[in-house]
Amino acid sequence: MAGASVMTSLPNPLPTPPAHPAPAFNPQRQRERSVPSPTTTASSLRALFLRAVDPSRPASWSAAVADLLSSGDAVAALATFAAAVRANPAALRPALPPALRAAAAARSLAAGRQLHLLALRSGLFPSDPYSASALLHMYHHCSRPMDARRAFDEIPDPNPVIVTAMASGYVRNNLVYHSLELFRAMIASDSASVVDEAAALVAFSASARVPDRGVTASLHALIAKIGFERNAGVVNTMLDSYAKGGSRDLEVARKVFDTMERDVVSWNSMIALYAQNGMSAEAIGLYSKMLNVGGGIKCNAVALSAVLLACAHAGAIQTGKRIHNQVVRMGLEENVYVGTSVVDMYSKCGRVEMASRAFRKIKEKNILSWSAMITGYGMHGRGQEALEIFTEMKRSGLRPNYITFISVLAACSHAGLLDEGRYWYNAMKQEFGIEAGVEHYGCMVDLLGRAGCLDEAYSLIKEMKVKPDAAIWGALLSACRIHKNVELAEMSVKRLFELDASNSGYYVLLSNIYAEAGMWKDVERIRLLVKTRRIEKPPGYSSFELKGKIYLFYVGDKSHPQHIEIYSYLEKLLERMQEAGYVPNTGSVLHDLDEEEKESALRIHSEKLAVAFALMNSVPRSVIHIIKNLRVCSDCHTAMKFITKITEREIIIRDLQRFHHFKDGLCSCRDYW
Repeated sequence: MAGASVMTSLPNPLPTPPAHPAPAFNPQRQRERSVPSPTTTASSLRALFLRAVDPSRPASWSAAVADLLSSGDAVAALATFAAAVRANPAALRPALPPALRAAAAARSLAAGRQLHLLALRSGLFPSDPYSASALLHMYHHCSRPMDARRAFDEIPDPNPVIVTAMASGYVRNNLVYHSLELFRAMIASDSASVVDEAAALVAFSASARVPDRGVTASLHALIAKIGFERNAGVVNTMLDSYAKGGSRDLEVARKVFDTMERDVVSWNSMIALYAQNGMSAEAIGLYSKMLNVGGGIKCNAVALSAVLLACAHAGAIQTGKRIHNQVVRMGLEENVYVGTSVVDMYSKCGRVEMASRAFRKIKEKNILSWSAMITGYGMHGRGQEALEIFTEMKRSGLRPNYITFISVLAACSHAGLLDEGRYWYNAMKQEFGIEAGVEHYGCMVDLLGRAGCLDEAYSLIKEMKVKPDAAIWGALLSACRIHKNVELAEMSVKRLFELDASNSGYYVLLSNIYAEAGMWKDVERIRLLVKTRRIEKPPGYSSFELKGKIYLFYVGDKSHPQHIEIYSYLEKLLERMQEAGYVPNTGSVLHDLDEEEKESALRIHSEKLAVAFALMNSVPRSVIHIIKNLRVCSDCHTAMKFITKITEREIIIRDLQRFHHFKDGLCSCRDYW
């Protein structure tokens, strides 16, 4: 047999049972055998295998290899293939494709290369299209796309299935332009009729990863021409591709969605796309529409997870509670994916105790569930409780991974746990063998900066094994503002401008640092730089949810029907605050380029308007939750302390940086943000 020598390194699939005489029946020994020994197990498996496989029939061997592969035992599938070609050489042709896919599943390049050689010696490659397609699949799954390409180029006339396999492999290895080029060549060499559903899915998957959004539009036109606009699988993938282009392409995706024959996957995809792109109102609205559409479309775990994400982004606690009630009614509280989404929603809506209760309901927690709860405590400055959850996770037998340590170090950073942060940063590498990534470095720079260890933070950045990103330099810049280090601030901003010179927040922070240092000429220089570079400042807004509806407030906003009452209430509130000792920080407004700028606007910042509206309309003594899209300004931060003291209300503000829990005249951030 041509390939026998090639396959000698592959193991025999089943051990040969030992030749022992049959023992006499003994009831006691029979009871002891209720738990089979390894020897009897192997014998039983061999007997079962021989009953299931007819060695004389090649198709029987092929089915055995495929069945073992589909059951998740790729190594056994390879071993069975080795036995097959030894027992019946005719089994080679039908069994080789599943064997190649088994090598792919096992990520065994060595076994895959042996099979490639066997295919060459037997003449099955490049002549047999099934073997050729499986060979490409193997190389791509072993992360060897160039080896796959060399094999592809040896195929004299690859059919559309083989071309699609090659293009799919390119996408898998993130070589999306190569994939699209193959797709274009396939169309040009024949006609659009060669494009089947599989090819269209691969093409849209590739187009989703390229910045040129015209590619998706061109593919859309093609599938419309060949009649795939009613294929739910293709259109759902196209929706995802359009969504990657941001809000403008999301509008196109919605038009496609509105005109297609929608199934539950379509609804879930569109809701998830809105949620993932921060369009929470649209996601929640579409979810509500789905519940009323009928036609067999029912809410499931995927839809619930997506709409919970939208609630988390928007801070829509009341809507989130209603979704949580739906989760309970459907018996999905124990579901690890839905349950983790509930934990994330409550955490980001400022209800960490409710997040903890939801976390305890999850039956079989995975690493993401634990990380979500650690993050939940951490983002609210409750670092010790986050570390207790981390300890509990390790006791459960789960080993912390890269993501877990981001959550742990972020928790230490938000709570100012310097010693604990240093300990776990070192243990991450020394005890768990995890190399620090940019996210871990960012947490440590923030933690060291909060503690005033600016030189140590800067030294850590210089020692990084990966390139520092804007988040890391931004954390150092924020620390420089708190600790009034002008020199290091200028160094940080220089790096930030190299990474993203259009971010208005960097100019704001540097201008404020100069202002607090009395460096007015430099303040003016930054103002001029903003003007000459035409830096656009995003409008600041604050939101508050009341009876399931999200209300937005901008500086000086008079669009709300209650705006006269809101301004009147706010004026009276400010008078009480000033009587209690509040002094407006006009300096922060005068030199703040990212927030509302003029002194006359100081009293009507969006945070103050939202809080006044909330105090007027919410239940007495209930917690007020505000979402701010930018960093809360220093004057509003001070004002919130006074408001909580004189109204005896708790206020939670989630801004661009962190959560601020205001209660009894104090803030959880300890004035560091």
